[in-house]
Amino acid sequence: MLAHIVAFGAPEILCVWGLGVSNEIMEACKSSFKIYNSIDAPALRVPPEISKHFDLVITGAEWQSQEVTHRHPTMKTAILPIGPEFASDSMFFPIAGPKIYDIVYVAAAQAYKRHDILFDAMAKLPLSIRALCVFGYGELSEDLRSRARDLDIEVQFVGPPGVPYTEVNKLMNQAKIGVVCGVDDGAPAILTEYMLAGLPVLANEALCCGLQYITPQTGRTSPADTFHEAIIEMLATRSTYSPRQTVLDNWTWAHSVRKLQALIGSDAR
Repeated sequence: MLAHIVAFGAPEILCVWGLGVSNEIMEACKSSFKIYNSIDAPALRVPPEISKHFDLVITGAEWQSQEVTHRHPTMKTAILPIGPEFASDSMFFPIAGPKIYDIVYVAAAQAYKRHDILFDAMAKLPLSIRALCVFGYGELSEDLRSRARDLDIEVQFVGPPGVPYTEVNKLMNQAKIGVVCGVDDGAPAILTEYMLAGLPVLANEALCCGLQYITPQTGRTSPADTFHEAIIEMLATRSTYSPRQTVLDNWTWAHSVRKLQALIGSDAR
């Protein structure tokens, strides 16, 4: 990348997501507007000698913005997480057809996604409750399959490897509600992707980033120990939610691009 910048010049905008950017890259892009988003729960996943270069840090919650300001008091921040704020209504949308699953959880087969909360809740529910777990990647897929068998719960698994977005949309449309079970998770994109597919969302109330997308129109939150009760209540009332329209009105990429344009345009450069 450094060779590319030397050959062709620095970009007007440099976006850094997560890890893996060197100080040499930052120095080579002094003239660029530099945006950072950690994606995961820590607000800044790079050391101060790297983060000091950014013009804007995109966060997923107010506490993250405060962490950035604590490290860099004059740095601009915006609660505009890349995942849920930039979802596409043409990629995720309702499809007519039978709802053969009660619950869908689209999440990596990794510990921080807390599939155990869903599985433990299902173990307290009638055996007729069916769930679908879609894994794009993750090292725990076999462990989770084994855990579902041990609990004698009805869970269908897809992946890894992951499937195309068109297939993810089809799979989500076969379920009645979507869930997000994690705690230390950085505003998962699936929050608004479920909603654009027409699914109300049940989220762990301890989720540290992204709860702003859970409103009376889009879903509800619940502590882990009563997740089973919330599932039953949401299944019974799912027709009262309007998740897709709420996202269309507030959070699709077109809204967020306008906000981002304003933030870039207001920079005194």
